[in-house]
Amino acid sequence: MNDDDLIKKAQAELKEAYDYDPHDPMFGLSRAEMSGPKLSRRATLRLLAAGGALSMAQVLPGLRATSALAASHSGGGELRCAWAGVAEITTLDPAQIGQVLQFQITSNVLSGLMHINNELVAEGDLAETWDVSEDGLVYTIKLREGVTFHNGDKFDAEDVIFTFNRSSDPEQSRHSRVIGNVASLEKLNDYEVKFTLKQPQASFLTKALERASGRAMTIVSRGALEQMGLAQYGLKPVGTGPFKITEHELGGRVVLEKNENYWDPERPALDRVIITPVDGTEPLAAAIEAGDVDYIGGNPLPGELVDRFKSNGDLVVDIKPGPGFQSIWMNPWREAMKVTDFNKPLDELKAENGFKVRLALAKALNRDLFIQQALFGNGVPAYGSINAAMGYYFDESLAETSEQAYDPEGAAQLLAEAGYPGGEGFPTLKLQTTPNTRRAGLVVANIYKQVLGINVEVDPKEFSVGIEEFQKMDFDLRLGGSGGDYDPDDGLVDWMQTASKFNGPTRNKDEMPFGFFSESEADALTDQQAVTANPADRKALVQKANKITSDKVACGFLYHPVDILVHSKKVNVPPESRIPGLHDFDRMTLSS
Repeated sequence: MNDDDLIKKAQAELKEAYDYDPHDPMFGLSRAEMSGPKLSRRATLRLLAAGGALSMAQVLPGLRATSALAASHSGGGELRCAWAGVAEITTLDPAQIGQVLQFQITSNVLSGLMHINNELVAEGDLAETWDVSEDGLVYTIKLREGVTFHNGDKFDAEDVIFTFNRSSDPEQSRHSRVIGNVASLEKLNDYEVKFTLKQPQASFLTKALERASGRAMTIVSRGALEQMGLAQYGLKPVGTGPFKITEHELGGRVVLEKNENYWDPERPALDRVIITPVDGTEPLAAAIEAGDVDYIGGNPLPGELVDRFKSNGDLVVDIKPGPGFQSIWMNPWREAMKVTDFNKPLDELKAENGFKVRLALAKALNRDLFIQQALFGNGVPAYGSINAAMGYYFDESLAETSEQAYDPEGAAQLLAEAGYPGGEGFPTLKLQTTPNTRRAGLVVANIYKQVLGINVEVDPKEFSVGIEEFQKMDFDLRLGGSGGDYDPDDGLVDWMQTASKFNGPTRNKDEMPFGFFSESEADALTDQQAVTANPADRKALVQKANKITSDKVACGFLYHPVDILVHSKKVNVPPESRIPGLHDFDRMTLSS
């Protein structure tokens, strides 16, 4: 099938996926189509369309032919990986992980009830089959029998109940809100459970129960947690996945070894995966160019390396649309940018000097120039947290309508009105980056110098150190953001609400009532969209909330990344394993 035929077929599938009755709670799907052991491609596309998270870019990969493994690739062997932009993997406990680079690893070690493959087909992981009630509120799930944890403990319904109870408790899990729509979970027998929802949720199977980006229902071992304790479990979590962790010390490598007792005897093909944190651009390049590593995961690849790697005949560079956003975060508790109440009408906020500075910093961002100079063209300008990978929800008009739209004259005028004409008297701000994104930070600093006349000092911090300071609200500016965002909940619930898990969770709450942003209307709209079944209604709520966070400068939205995978030619990454934002090692092989 040539590219023209693929596009025509994709267009037909998109049209069919969006052809349903929005007033039907199950969006035109029958119980048979919703039930397991495997959703059909049609049913999966319909669910994604009903949630609004379906675009041409997502449909096309599933239409391309999946070739059998070439004869030159064989099972076994050791895959050596560099995990980019981080000096240590701080935790792998799914209840505590908050970074893509962490759940990229745990997705190979711990299972969920569901997983989605690269053809956008929702498949059972530890769920063998499932049945959905006519009203879409009750999910009865039959669990796989004969599955064991890496420590030999038997997996059964009690582990699902334990994981749910743990993940529902915000004191124990950062991801409790992911399963906030569950009214109850009941054990029917040792291998059958029943979820009852408060309201129909199209994304329940593909978001709440998914083993990677969902995280809330990534199944943990209650026996191992009790025996090991939280700290040790965070280093070497015990799961039922295709690989088990045999080595991991803070600051050191993570070693995954084949789980010989994995429920699918055909997987994994590799014997061993070694993951080594590599902080810094040149050390990363040197590692793969010298052949010390075969594969790069972790944080996004520094833009300056893309063309360099493309010109290397020993490497494969695969670029796909990336789900996420990156921003310049501004601390509203720093005097020059101080805003103590974002709930005021926009016109009132614009009269405050602290907000004028924030808006000036956002308007001054020449996103196109940044993408060319810092990312070598590998990115899309961002004006909100909702990215193009979310398809239906993405608001292309925001580039023109947002208060953050690039306006150098307006930015300079705002800074002058705040008392800093031409940047005169403005304090030097520190822009926190990682070592890998230092160069990008220098581009931002130069833009601010040219447009506003202010000095910004780039302050590279090791990733885990920077994240800790960000969560404590101990920063002036920070360059960073999110990845693996496939649903509006990822961009809004996780980041843009007062109670969001990334919104200054460890700050001094007496001194700082909220973290980097708090706006009551955006909070309410985000809560409402999360349980709104009608996609048109949900889209309106999502885009309104997104517009508020943009106009009121929750941060200076900068760009949406692309997903760039780099590996040695001796590594075979089959299409099933190429899921943007994830690294599923269980089907990968090495040249013999």
